[in-house]
Amino acid sequence: MSDFGLFEYQEEVVQRALRGENIIIWLPTGSGKTRAAVYVAKKHLQRRQQGKVVVLVNMLHLVDQHFSTEFVPGLAPPYKVVAVSGYSDEKDFFGKLLRDSDVVICTAQIFHNALVSTEEAKHVELSEISLLVVDECHHTHKNMVYNKIMREYLHQKMLNGATLPQILGLTASPGTGRAKCLDRAVLHVLQLCASLDSVIVTTNKSTQELNMRVPRPVKIFDIVERRPQDPFGDQLKCIMQQIHDFMKPPEDFTLRECGTQEYEADMVTLEKRGVQEYNRVLQQCAIHLRKYNDALLINDTLRMKDALRFLKDFYKLRMTTLIDSTDLFLVQLFQENRQQLKTLARDPRYENPKMAQLEATLLRILRPSVESRGILFSKTRRSTSCLMDWVLRNASLQEAGIKPAILIGTTSMTQHEQRSTIQKFRQGAVNLLIATSVAEEGLDIPECNLVVRYGLLTNEIAQQQASGRARAKDSQYSLVAQRGGREERREHVNMYLQELTAKAVAAVHQMTPSQFSEKIAELQREAVCQGRNAESEKKKKNGRYSASSVQLLCQHCLTPVARGSDFQLVENMHYVNVNPDFKEKYNIGAQVQLERTFADWEPGCVIMCNNGSCSKEWGCEIKYRKVALLPNVAVENFALETPGGRTMVKRWKDVPFTVEEFSFTDYCQDHFLCN
Repeated sequence: MSDFGLFEYQEEVVQRALRGENIIIWLPTGSGKTRAAVYVAKKHLQRRQQGKVVVLVNMLHLVDQHFSTEFVPGLAPPYKVVAVSGYSDEKDFFGKLLRDSDVVICTAQIFHNALVSTEEAKHVELSEISLLVVDECHHTHKNMVYNKIMREYLHQKMLNGATLPQILGLTASPGTGRAKCLDRAVLHVLQLCASLDSVIVTTNKSTQELNMRVPRPVKIFDIVERRPQDPFGDQLKCIMQQIHDFMKPPEDFTLRECGTQEYEADMVTLEKRGVQEYNRVLQQCAIHLRKYNDALLINDTLRMKDALRFLKDFYKLRMTTLIDSTDLFLVQLFQENRQQLKTLARDPRYENPKMAQLEATLLRILRPSVESRGILFSKTRRSTSCLMDWVLRNASLQEAGIKPAILIGTTSMTQHEQRSTIQKFRQGAVNLLIATSVAEEGLDIPECNLVVRYGLLTNEIAQQQASGRARAKDSQYSLVAQRGGREERREHVNMYLQELTAKAVAAVHQMTPSQFSEKIAELQREAVCQGRNAESEKKKKNGRYSASSVQLLCQHCLTPVARGSDFQLVENMHYVNVNPDFKEKYNIGAQVQLERTFADWEPGCVIMCNNGSCSKEWGCEIKYRKVALLPNVAVENFALETPGGRTMVKRWKDVPFTVEEFSFTDYCQDHFLCN
């Protein structure tokens, strides 16, 4: 081990970076990639006077983690290390902060905002940075923010004489990019190298030490047979068939099997088609069928009562928003079947066998006489909540001393809550984390004896990240799934893809330096060209219609409520309606409560359609700079009436018109708030 605390395998992979080369470090989860990056940053700052290091992360919670546990202990003093996140007022002075610091750790989005900003205090140039560290760099693809940053890097690289930072990427799995054959997987690895303008390195001489320091868990397939009878699921399908008969799907449209992701995609298509064809029956039935399909998926993974509770929550809201006979039919259909579903959900003979196997899997490792820890990975926030309730109500699990806690993303859990939960896990007050994918990457979680993946269909990168959490001696990695089901099949595919990733990297390493350089240059030229074309297409798409020619209709009652020209974009984040007449279109609901606070705005009340009994939620009011009270809405809650017909979009960036930037000064002048 070096005087800095690096193991031999870490020292091996950083050698080319110490010589100033751009590299991607590929090492497994828990091997200390961030520690290696701190070492490179320290040597870089010692070698270069007035060097500037920026560390990019893809998740908010990693900013503070890397700052407090790695970079400050490793570099400060003498170097000034700062952290900038969405919580920080400093993000609005990013350029000045960078010039006054040695190392800045921030989310990639904040850094990209600073790159494109026209404000002097906020703006930065890539030429001001000498080392750019990209954490979890396998996310550098498609339209991800990492790729937006690196496209700017490549664009400047094409300009002769451009000064650019050294690149240091970190990843536990480059992945295959959905490739199933070696040639395509090799191309994916080369594209990652091209995007980051780097070579990919891993350990060769110190593999034995790496395997000793980062042991791999024993993989166990805990497979169960399909439940013999599922009358609860059959009842849901019967209800769905009645809705099919009522809505009369288009003759040219073939519905796929219900209870699948493919069926959900069909319902999204039918909902959009209903809006386009002015067919509210088709639109609303598709929305309700999606919910029943979700209930089938919950029934397949969790308890029957969890699926029933999901439907009850949905129809509790729908009972207050009856617009016409379609709504009445759909709500009454659920009410007519509610008691039967409730009776079936209480019958233990038909309970999900996966839950019994999950119980056995947890008890195999987490026992009262043994100090052990586990992570149970599940797909959604709802499923983690249901599993938490199940653990707390399960007598066998409670007798075994299992103390669970939920760990989910920062949209529903504050950073303080995340840190507190992980600290309890580290101290033993919690010994089972029930987590979404937030715990797969990056979080500083103690070594686990057991990792369980439950109800998940993910790629090989997520699988590898999750299994890397089981790092204790003799740890186990378990897949609990139905025999022959989607999860079991996907797990076997992912195992093959992990092997394919290693073969692809090995093939890249076998290329001669000239072959590699030529291929990388070719891919970079293609990427720059594709980026320009994509930007051009985006401008065309967003400028297809004038904003004033597009009407927004409430997605539930399809009543026109606003025009595209009424909306403006605040701080590249909030899409607000600045037309004062818009207030006549909505009612005020409950106050929105957020754990975190923001420098320039605070949430107000929920807003909802006031057309008759519609009450569709649109978003909430926000108070901007303690003066402007602005309705902030999600475009997915509306249909768009355009000169080319009706349509729907899920994100504001996909609307077919240009949304202007919000001017606080102009707003104040227009509303007589300024002297």
